[in-house]
Amino acid sequence: MTLSSVEVVTSREVRVRAPGKVNLSLHVGPVQPDGYHPLMTVFQAVSVFEEVVARASDERVVTVSGPQSDLVPTDSSNLALRAVELLARASGVDEGVRLHIDKGVPVAGGMAGGSADAAAALLACDALWQTGLSRADLVDLAAELGSDVPFVLQGHTAVGQGRGHVLTPVLGRGEFHWAFAVQDRGLSAGAVYGALDELRAGAPDDELAVLPDLDDDVPLLQALRAGDPRALGAALHNDLQPAALELDPGLAQPLAVAQDAGALGVVVSGSGPTVAALGRSRQHALVLAAAFTAAGVADRVLTATGPVAGARVVATD
Repeated sequence: MTLSSVEVVTSREVRVRAPGKVNLSLHVGPVQPDGYHPLMTVFQAVSVFEEVVARASDERVVTVSGPQSDLVPTDSSNLALRAVELLARASGVDEGVRLHIDKGVPVAGGMAGGSADAAAALLACDALWQTGLSRADLVDLAAELGSDVPFVLQGHTAVGQGRGHVLTPVLGRGEFHWAFAVQDRGLSAGAVYGALDELRAGAPDDELAVLPDLDDDVPLLQALRAGDPRALGAALHNDLQPAALELDPGLAQPLAVAQDAGALGVVVSGSGPTVAALGRSRQHALVLAAAFTAAGVADRVLTATGPVAGARVVATD
């Protein structure tokens, strides 16, 4: 009997969906000689998504659609294109790709929209080019691109240490319901970290030397394990929030509106300016979103649930 060879079917198009995130807690240590701040953070992936389509091409280009798409660069500084180039070098691939990003996560909003693009591009091109790299290889490449990119690949809920890229999954129960007040004006993460350093400049040296400790998040981790939204809301924390408010005092308004509307907890997401409010239920999250809209304190509102899975291939052709 003669065995015929197995025909390898190559996809010409791969579609990947990647989530945004909210930082349930974010503790920031003092700036180090390399310019980075050591972090202890608890991420949660939420159901606000970027969708990236990778198509075979002779060139490497990116186009963008969706809200705030005019704010996303399409030159070599685009993080998704940087992911493409990094993957090509690591795998020895010399092929092109045409990427299209459909934005769902706010731009420069503290919800890892750019990181979601990069994670999705890595996964899509890995499938399109059939590089044979392992998931661990992709995570290592993701860490080279940015602190949040490995988490977006992984999804769910996780503790991030180091620059946020060293991840430990968190066991939890149930789902949580969020409303987000989105601002079109954006905030630079670098500027927010700089403002934090300035705010801390007058603090005693022994306070500045304190590194983030996971013990600070024990109540939050217990709330996740119990699936208790009320305890989770009480434990939300962000060291960057005072700095974000220093640069954008208007953020005090959505924070106050959410509290007045009965949010279980409210916090600036990451480096901002998106404000995340935790609801008692899906219906209450809609009420919080309506309160943001009625008060005129957001350019756009979103509702979402968390945790959700990380970047995933959703279709191939």
